[in-house]
Amino acid sequence: MEVRTDIIAAPPPPPLPAQPWRQSLAAFAVDLLLAMGLVFGLSVAGLAAWAVVRGAQLGLEGGAALDPGQVAARIGEPQGTALLVISVFATAAAALALYFWRGRASAGERRASRAAALRASTWGWAALAGMAAFAISATVTTLAQQAGIEQVPANQPLIEAVGARHPILLPLFVVLLAPLYEELLFRRVLFGRLWAAGRPLLGLVLSSAAFACMHELPGTGGNGPLAGTLLWTCYAVMGALFAWVYRRTGTLWAAIGAHALNNLVASALLLWSVH
Repeated sequence: MEVRTDIIAAPPPPPLPAQPWRQSLAAFAVDLLLAMGLVFGLSVAGLAAWAVVRGAQLGLEGGAALDPGQVAARIGEPQGTALLVISVFATAAAALALYFWRGRASAGERRASRAAALRASTWGWAALAGMAAFAISATVTTLAQQAGIEQVPANQPLIEAVGARHPILLPLFVVLLAPLYEELLFRRVLFGRLWAAGRPLLGLVLSSAAFACMHELPGTGGNGPLAGTLLWTCYAVMGALFAWVYRRTGTLWAAIGAHALNNLVASALLLWSVH
C-alpha cells in the first residue's frame, strides 16, 4: 500500500535557530517588552506629529490670535482615520524593527516559505483557520448577547468611523496591513522563538495571550469584566489558530491569509449591520 507523503508529513522546521528553551523564553520576554516600548513611543511620536500638523493648519487659518487654551481646544485629539494611521504606523514599525533586529529570515527559511505558499493545501488550511476564527468569535458573541452580555470590541468604534468616512481605506488597513504586521510580530517573532526551542505549545499560549492583550485588555474600555474576558478569550483563540496554521504549513503567509480572511468577513458584516 502506497503511503501519501504529501498528506502525512513531518512538521516544518522552526523559523529561527534552535536555542535552549529557557534562553528562548527570556528572548521572548525581551522581544515583547521591546515591542511594547516601541509601540508606545511611536504612538506618542505620532500624536505629537499630528498635533504639530494641526497647529500649523490653525496658524494658516488665522489661529495666531487665539490664546494657548483655545489653540489646544481646537487642536483636540485625533479621531477616525488619523487615529488609525497612527496606530498602524506604530505597530507596523515596531513589528518590522523587531523582525530585522532580532530574527530576520534566512535564505533557507524564505525558500521553504515560498515552496509552502505554492501548495494548494496551504491555502486550504489558511481558509479553514480564518473561517474557524470568525465562527468561534461569532458564536461567542451570539451566545453572550442571548445571555444579556453586550460586547463592544475596543477597535469597533474606530472601524465604524473610518468605514463611514473613508470606506476605501478600511480594507487597506484592516484586511491587508494589520494581518501583515501583526503576524510578523506575534507569530514570526514571538511564537517563532519558542517553536525553535522545541516548545511550540508554550509559544502558542504566550504569543496568543500577548496578541489578545494588544486587542482587548480585560478591565479597560467600556466593557464589563465578563464581556471583556470573553473578548480577550476570542482574540486568544484567534491567535492560537493563526499560530497553528503557521506551524502546520511552514509559511507565515498562511497565517497572514487566515488573519486577513477573518478580518474581511468580520469588518464586512460590521459595516453591513450599521448601514
